[in-house]
Amino acid sequence: MPAPDVAALLSELERSEPASAEHARSAVDWLTGGEPLETITQLNVCEFLWYTLPCKATGDRHAIARALGRLLRLGGLERYAALCFSSTTAHILRVYARLGEDAGAAAYQGALDATGVLPPDVPELRWSSIMGPEELGAHGACSAALELAIVSGEIVPDPGAPGGHTEHDGHDGHGERDGHGGSPPSAEGRRRLTSRWLTTPRPELGGDNWLHRVQGERLNRWVLGRGTAWRELAQPFEVRLHAPVPAPREAHLDALRWLLAAGLRPGGVPLTQRHNLARSVLAESVWSGAELAAVREVAQGQMGALRQAGRRLVTTPAGERLLGDPDLLWETAAAALLAPESGENGFRASAREVALMLLADGAPADRDHVAAVIDCAEWQTGEVDASLNELGKRLDAFGLRAGGRLTPAGRSAALAALRGHALRPRQYVHLT
Repeated sequence: MPAPDVAALLSELERSEPASAEHARSAVDWLTGGEPLETITQLNVCEFLWYTLPCKATGDRHAIARALGRLLRLGGLERYAALCFSSTTAHILRVYARLGEDAGAAAYQGALDATGVLPPDVPELRWSSIMGPEELGAHGACSAALELAIVSGEIVPDPGAPGGHTEHDGHDGHGERDGHGGSPPSAEGRRRLTSRWLTTPRPELGGDNWLHRVQGERLNRWVLGRGTAWRELAQPFEVRLHAPVPAPREAHLDALRWLLAAGLRPGGVPLTQRHNLARSVLAESVWSGAELAAVREVAQGQMGALRQAGRRLVTTPAGERLLGDPDLLWETAAAALLAPESGENGFRASAREVALMLLADGAPADRDHVAAVIDCAEWQTGEVDASLNELGKRLDAFGLRAGGRLTPAGRSAALAALRGHALRPRQYVHLT
């Protein structure tokens, strides 16, 4: 079947429904950006109808949506046309008009989630809200794969899951089906497909996969994004951080393992009236009270592996999972080196990143050197000191440095922490 030609479709619509043609022309320009009509996906249509149209277009938005639907129907794209006529679209447009952009955006996001074509976060990748070209390409390609799997029945609805938007489902008064009735597509099926899609080598990528492309883009942005001194220090790490950093073979994180195991005992780890570790605990261990206190602070504050329950310390379900999975324990402990404290600003985290790069290179991570790389003002040096002290405490808690220098395990942990930070998703900062 030949691909639908937009110009021909518009001419046909102008002959049959001249009042709709101009609306349809404007809508299809927004929707396709000049690309062929056959390249659009369900995600493209939903984003146009539920975000671009109410937020950026002018005029009668309901009429524009219906005109686009008539054009898409002429082109044989009935599923997409049904979205234009759907009660879900009409409802979202009304929410924007009556309650404002925030309420409309919430309705849009809920409806988009219910379609199942939005790629979910998976262990391999959490999606950014600010995407570079590679990530945007991966996200769009994965959404198209999810759409095909849902339409073909490869991904089936979740049995027993609540249906989406049932108060707006069914017919919209024009003899059109909404297309959003029933249960949403299986969340587990969507996750499995997304993981597979991201990690499968693609001929169109020269044998590479989308996950590597997204990670390479994020790593490159991390290296280049913060000024000349930062780039000069970080540039060699682009190669060093390309592959995951495995856990060292030699013993590591022994104090952390011991404390998590103690927290699983009946009654947990006893605490004093001041909520310090009890003497019986200190007498039983081979570490000092200060060392165990530091381990406890990181495990409880940054890792969520311990929690206080009255006058005892217990290992959380997350901590129990870490204890049973050495690789996950290593990854989580390494990430904790750069995890923010409550209310901490990004400046301190940047200082710790610089310090870890210097230490991984065998250079001293003193205040002056760190301050020069992040180009801080004199009044900010106290922030640098606080950040370096916090990093030192975490390194010492996990036994990752000796004599002011990183141990071999410490060097691996520093690289793992830097890689995790470089590859984290970029999100909008919401000011409140």
